[in-house]
Amino acid sequence: MQFIRVGDVSLHYQVIGGAADNPILVFINSLGTDFRIWRDVIVRLAGDQPFPLLVYDKRGHGLSDVGNAPYTIDDHVDDLVGLLDHLQVRRTILVGLSVGGLIAQGLFARRPDLVHALILCDTAHKIGTDAMWNARIAAIEEGGLEDIADAVMERWFTPSFRSQANAAYPGYRNMMLRQPEAGYTGTCAAIRDADFTETAKRISVPVLCVVGNQDGSTPPDLVREMAGLIPGARFEVISAAGHIPCVEQPEALSEVLSAFISSTISGEASHG
Repeated sequence: MQFIRVGDVSLHYQVIGGAADNPILVFINSLGTDFRIWRDVIVRLAGDQPFPLLVYDKRGHGLSDVGNAPYTIDDHVDDLVGLLDHLQVRRTILVGLSVGGLIAQGLFARRPDLVHALILCDTAHKIGTDAMWNARIAAIEEGGLEDIADAVMERWFTPSFRSQANAAYPGYRNMMLRQPEAGYTGTCAAIRDADFTETAKRISVPVLCVVGNQDGSTPPDLVREMAGLIPGARFEVISAAGHIPCVEQPEALSEVLSAFISSTISGEASHG
């Protein structure tokens, strides 16, 4: 396992192979998960793409420290910039899921020099309302993550994935329940306060916006709205998937990501 201290937190991360002169694919996980959600995508991309891959647990999740909660998106961006600086990364393709997509947009806003392309997965320029996030934080503070778990799972996964016959389903439910409550509610506050509506209009790198067709957290219409704000953004829908298509449909998501990544590199070469 690999760890680095950035500011007030120790971050857990992993780098996987690839040619050093290519952009590094950086996977940023969603609220209530750790970097294991990307496994089935990474094993496919690692064989298909000559790029190094980076996964990490954002603060308050997985094996990373909780730090001082509540957070802002800037706190999460600080952590990622520190990790990239430590690894001497100069070019990235950011793959951000849900709050990970907000972090990716925040990194582009601050350090566009580091970003070659963005893949914004099941996310938006603005997610939810203040009232919604405040209610969720209050519910967790009163009754813990267990009190909201079933409602969250309905947004994360399709009914077929939530079947009792699917042994993976309780595992992902356990993943959420075993995140630190302070890290979860702290990141809820960061999502609540983030609004990239105007920033999205100024994104100047290739962008893919992708969403599961049954996403209950950031529905397709919301993701399509974000894509409409971003100049030249592509929009794709993954069938038979909820909020976390890297878990439910890793093969389909990998194919979409691989095609987009190849096109951005080919486009760069043709203009070189």
